[in-house]
Amino acid sequence: MEKINNKTQHLVSLIIPAYRQEKTIIEDIIRIKDVLEQLRYDYEMIVVVDGKVDNTLQNAKKVTSPKIRVTGYEHNHGKGFAIRYGMMHSKGDIVGFIDSGMDLNPNGLSMLLEHFEWYNADIIIGSKRHPASRVNYPFKRRLISMLSQIFIRVLFGLNVRDTQVGMKFFKRKVIEDTLPRLLVKKFAFDIEILVVAYGLGYKKIYEAPIELEHIFSESIVSNRLILEVLDTLWDTLAIFYRLKILRYYDNKNKRRWRYDPELKFEVNMP
Repeated sequence: MEKINNKTQHLVSLIIPAYRQEKTIIEDIIRIKDVLEQLRYDYEMIVVVDGKVDNTLQNAKKVTSPKIRVTGYEHNHGKGFAIRYGMMHSKGDIVGFIDSGMDLNPNGLSMLLEHFEWYNADIIIGSKRHPASRVNYPFKRRLISMLSQIFIRVLFGLNVRDTQVGMKFFKRKVIEDTLPRLLVKKFAFDIEILVVAYGLGYKKIYEAPIELEHIFSESIVSNRLILEVLDTLWDTLAIFYRLKILRYYDNKNKRRWRYDPELKFEVNMP
C-alpha cells in the first residue's frame, strides 16, 4: 500500500461519545491521541459531548490539536445518537468509535485496525469473548451479556459473540449505507448498525481482542445495569419489529428514513 510520510493514504475517523466525563475526558483524549499517533494511518478524532450537563465540553477543549474536534449539543440524547452525530461529521474512509470513561484500553484500537486490514473486513468489533481478550467486569454483566448475545443471535442470526463493546470500525461505505436508516439513540445502537449492515450484505464482520477493566463499584453497576438492560431490550425488540414486520430498513422504504434534526447541524456550545 502506498505511503505518504510513513502514513497510509487511509484516513481514520474516530468518534468519542462523552457524557458526564468531566473528571476523565482530558486523560481519555490524551491516551487515545497517543495511540492514534503511532498508527500507520492518518486520523481525525471527533469528541461528541452528549449534552451540556457538566464541564465535559470545557475540559475536552483543553486538549488542542488540529486533528481533534470537540463538538456536541445542548441536551442529552444517548450514546447511539452521539456516535451517529459524530459519524455525520466524519471524513475518513474508515470510521470507528470508542467509549470514553477509561474502561477500555485504547491500545486495542491498533489491534482492531490490524484485524480490519488482515481480513479486509467490512466491520471489526471489539469482543470480550475473543480468546485473546483480557477483561475484568462484574459477574452480573457477564451473565447478562451472555444471555443477551444468545437472544440477539436467535432474533437476527447475527453470528458474533459480543455486540456491545464500545470499540468498532466500519468501512466508509457501510456507514454511508446504514446511517440514514438508523434510529436507535441509546445502548442498542451497536445492535442496530450491525443488524442493518448484515442485512445489506456486509457479511465480513469479525471480532478482535480488547482489554477491559470495569472501574465502577458494584452498587453503581447494579443501578446502571437495570436501566441499560431495560433500554436495550426495548430497543432490540423495536429493531426486530422494524426489520421483520415493517421492513423499514429495506431500500423500498427509503422515503421513510429520516435524520433527527439535530444530526444535520453542528452545534458550537460555548
